Amino acid sequence: MERYGHGGHAVLLIHGFATSSFLWRAVGPALSLAGHTAFAADLLGYGESDRPLEADYSIAAQAHYLDRALAGLRVPRATVVGLGVGGGVALRMAVRHAGRVEGLALVNSVAFDECPGRDVRSVQLGTARFAIRVSHGVLGAAPLLRRVLEGSVANPAAMPARLVARYLAPYVGLEGVTHLLELARALRAEDVEELDLSALRVPALIVWGEEEQWLDSGLPERLQGAIRDSTLVRIPGVGRLVPEEAPAALAQLLVELLEHEERATT
Repeated sequence: MERYGHGGHAVLLIHGFATSSFLWRAVGPALSLAGHTAFAADLLGYGESDRPLEADYSIAAQAHYLDRALAGLRVPRATVVGLGVGGGVALRMAVRHAGRVEGLALVNSVAFDECPGRDVRSVQLGTARFAIRVSHGVLGAAPLLRRVLEGSVANPAAMPARLVARYLAPYVGLEGVTHLLELARALRAEDVEELDLSALRVPALIVWGEEEQWLDSGLPERLQGAIRDSTLVRIPGVGRLVPEEAPAALAQLLVELLEHEERATT
C-alpha cells in the first residue's frame, strides 16, 4: 500500500486489470498537495502484492481484503476511487461495506453485465492464439497484455514501450502467464450484477475517458441513472487509463468530489 500525504480526507485508489498501484503515481501526490491522504493499493495478486496458493482474486474478495486493509490502517472511512475492474471493487465496497465508504469515484468502471470487459476476454481468447509461446514462457504475458495496455490509451505516446514493460514486469515467464490467466478467470459478472446501486447514499463521481474501447459506450449513463447522488464527467481524447493520460484533470475532479462531501456533512 503506497501512501501519499497526511491529514484531510482519506482516499483509496484502486487500479484495474493489467495495471497496479503504479497507475496512481501522479494522482496520489496531487491529492496530497491538496491536503488529503491517498492510499494506492496493489490488489491481491497484482503488482507487488502476495500471491497465496488457492487465493480468491474475485471482485467480491478484493473488496473484503481492502475493507480489512483500511481497518488495519485505522482508516474508519474513505473516498474510494476505482478504475476498470477496480471500479467494480469500489462499487462492491460501497454497497457491501457501506460504513467504510464516504464517497465514490468510478473511472471507466465495469458495472452491471459489463464485467469483465472485452480487455479481459481478449486475454483469455489470446491464450489460444499464442499457445505455443505461452506454454514455453518465451514471451511471458507480453503478447497477451501489450494490446490491452496500448488499447487503453487514446494517445500512443501515453503508453510507450518502457511503460508497457513496467506493467508487464509481474507477469514474466510461464508462471507469470499462468497467474495472469488465474486473475482473469476470477472476474465474475455476478460480483457486480447482484449489487443494488439504488441503495448507495454517498456522493458519486463517474469519470469516463471517451476513447474507451473495452466497455459499452452507454455504460456511464446507466451508472448515473442507477446511482442517486452522482455526477458524470466525460473526458474527450482520453482512453480508459485516465490517470496516465489526464492525471491533473482527474486529480482536480477528485478534489472537487472531496469538497462536495465536506459540504454535505456540514
